[in-house]
Amino acid sequence: MKYIDSFLNKFTMYKFTMYYLLVIIGMAVIFSFFKIILYNPLDILLSTILAVISCYIFNWIFSVIFKAPTSSDSAIITALILVLLIPTKFPMNATFILLASFLAMASKYFATIDKHHLFNPAAVSLAAIALLSPEHSAIWWVGTTPLMPFIVIGGLLLMRKIQRESMVITFFISYFIILGAIAIFKNESILTLWQKSILESSLFFLGFVMLTEPLTSPATKIKRIYYAIFVSILFATPQINLFNFSLTPELALCVGNVFSYIISPFQRLELFLKEKRQIAYDTYEFAFEKPKKFAFIPGQYMEWTLPHNDVDLRGNRRYFSLSSGPLDNEISIAVRFYTPPSSFKKNLLDLNGDKKIIASQVAGDFTLSKDLDKPLVFIAGGIGIAPFKSMIKNIMDKKLKANIILLYANRHIEDIAYKNLLDQAEKFGIKTIYTLTDVKSTPKDWKSETGYVNENLIKREIPDFKNRIFYISGPQLMVDNFKEILGKIGVKRKNIKSDFFPGYNESK
Repeated sequence: MKYIDSFLNKFTMYKFTMYYLLVIIGMAVIFSFFKIILYNPLDILLSTILAVISCYIFNWIFSVIFKAPTSSDSAIITALILVLLIPTKFPMNATFILLASFLAMASKYFATIDKHHLFNPAAVSLAAIALLSPEHSAIWWVGTTPLMPFIVIGGLLLMRKIQRESMVITFFISYFIILGAIAIFKNESILTLWQKSILESSLFFLGFVMLTEPLTSPATKIKRIYYAIFVSILFATPQINLFNFSLTPELALCVGNVFSYIISPFQRLELFLKEKRQIAYDTYEFAFEKPKKFAFIPGQYMEWTLPHNDVDLRGNRRYFSLSSGPLDNEISIAVRFYTPPSSFKKNLLDLNGDKKIIASQVAGDFTLSKDLDKPLVFIAGGIGIAPFKSMIKNIMDKKLKANIILLYANRHIEDIAYKNLLDQAEKFGIKTIYTLTDVKSTPKDWKSETGYVNENLIKREIPDFKNRIFYISGPQLMVDNFKEILGKIGVKRKNIKSDFFPGYNESK
């Protein structure tokens, strides 16, 4: 998995999704050229070009009218999804594509709650067209058998990239259980129904691509499981055909989106910079005015959108953990800067109080139990200290007593962030053990640890490590490495919690 994670970390979530969809379309063109699937390759290419151009233009027009930040990656992804769901006959499908593109982009600005789109754009546009004009409906031709290996392999990689394994697996298991029950009730072959769903249906594309969209799915793991089960039930209705009524896949997903909002309401904030603080050599903390009624749990993250010109290939969106405590009168994030910086980072560093940044959808399960009686260990590398700072600040603000050991690794002494706060936290039962990984440049008067956090350091500094719960925050490869180390020394997997938000390395 380390090699897979290393590969996936080269892409942002949006870029990987876009490339995944392009591969499917590319294979469809190749297969149609060799008559493996019964479509015209030129029709697929022309449909793709029309969908991408129309979605891009409509999205740009709406963003200008509403003076809202826009993401070209998001528009292109929606366009590619539409191509894979709409009949491919060109130019007969041109009007269908144009109308679907218009409605999909419009839904992001009109079908909203607190300026946050409620529905999956591709799904709601196709559902609306089918309801208004039943003769024009999506056929989900992406469910063609020859394309299935590419959908599944790419889907598994996407699922790993955005860490939605539990939701997607729950969706598939729930659906197959429902199909099995239907087959028994109808006295039909379970294996036949399962085989048809695997080889000739929209099941995998819906589960891997549509269901997992972060902005229309719930923010926490348990709620995502509820969402997956709910959508799987709706998706199975064509097999049930109760009272001669069944939901199309796109309509099932739209109803699921409403359910998602009910159990996990969206939050979208327009924030202005309050203060910028340098907290380490190449690391800054950005503090924003905190809106009233805004609440989160220490350790959670948000998606941050920064509108700017000349957006590079990494796009204008990033995921950052909240570094502020829930009781603070500000919202803050800690950001490390690299050379050369991305266009997002460059504009973030130049941000002032006149330009807004958008923060949306508080999410994440990397949170502390309210019961601090259990002894804990925090392991942080570099900027991975951000969610721990939020947790520690909350403990200090509430004057709680904890039993926490923080292992904090940095390359150089000047890379250490929040040292004053961490030192003050010791009187609340939080002991920080610093270690510098660049041993050669370690100052002569350095009195803490050197080298990487390894099993020897853990055993030496934390004798009761088997009785503690470990929290790990950092790049995915670092997290995986520590899970392996902890497993070797006898820490149970249930006692290891790791930080995740879609694309940790997207912070570059």
